[in-house]
Amino acid sequence: MSLTPPASPFGDQPTGRDSAGPTGYNGSAAASGYGAAPGDETAASDGRISVALVDDQALFRAGIRMLIESQPDLAFAGEAGDGRAGLALIAETRPDVVLMDVRMPVMDGIEATVRALEDAARSGSKAPKIVVLTTFDLDEGAAHALRSGASGFLLKDTQPPFLLAAIRTVHAGNAVIAPGETQALMKHLMGDAPKPQPPAEFGQLTARERDIFLLAARGLSNAEIASTEFLSESTVKTHISRVLAKLGLRDRVQLVIFAYEHGLIA
Repeated sequence: MSLTPPASPFGDQPTGRDSAGPTGYNGSAAASGYGAAPGDETAASDGRISVALVDDQALFRAGIRMLIESQPDLAFAGEAGDGRAGLALIAETRPDVVLMDVRMPVMDGIEATVRALEDAARSGSKAPKIVVLTTFDLDEGAAHALRSGASGFLLKDTQPPFLLAAIRTVHAGNAVIAPGETQALMKHLMGDAPKPQPPAEFGQLTARERDIFLLAARGLSNAEIASTEFLSESTVKTHISRVLAKLGLRDRVQLVIFAYEHGLIA
């Protein structure tokens, strides 16, 4: 399934640094059109989902910013042009969700993702949900970012409605992987290496938890699992939380990787 719309205003732009202005985050909300968005530093406290953007293409940033600001339940926390500047932006604004480009100057999105999550763990603060963006269908960087704790992976030519849905989905605690890319991404990540046996912890799952694990690993939402298993969504959510806790997994992205890594789904 292709997500490429005809003449999408949010498609790929020419690669490279911005032709005008700094490529980094200025570290101040007062920066002219750059850095933290004025008035949105406490966006998360008013019930909206605060979203930060880290990407080295100015035109792409401008389009995404307009898209996010058009939504009443979303707040644009700020933008940065490379991974190092992105870390400063995240530290200052504490966004709920970060859209993180993989390939950037100064520091790439993979290292920035790892550092952002490590910084949150060290400080005891809530880690942002990070969605990595890539130009290529099979990007090794995106695969490693998911392994490192990113909550989702999207292509940069994703249609705007899907991007908005992805932001809301990861904020709710679910995973997002570009449609049609899950199996290819996992095969790219795992290669042809022999699949190890599931660890002993997997044997601690109840029969119901295993069923829900497999459905979640195939990408079904809580609502879809609830319909399939004749359960309430709250019950499914409880089972998912227990599965993640028993297996020592961070989120549903890690669950999908675990399933592919151990040959539990193909």
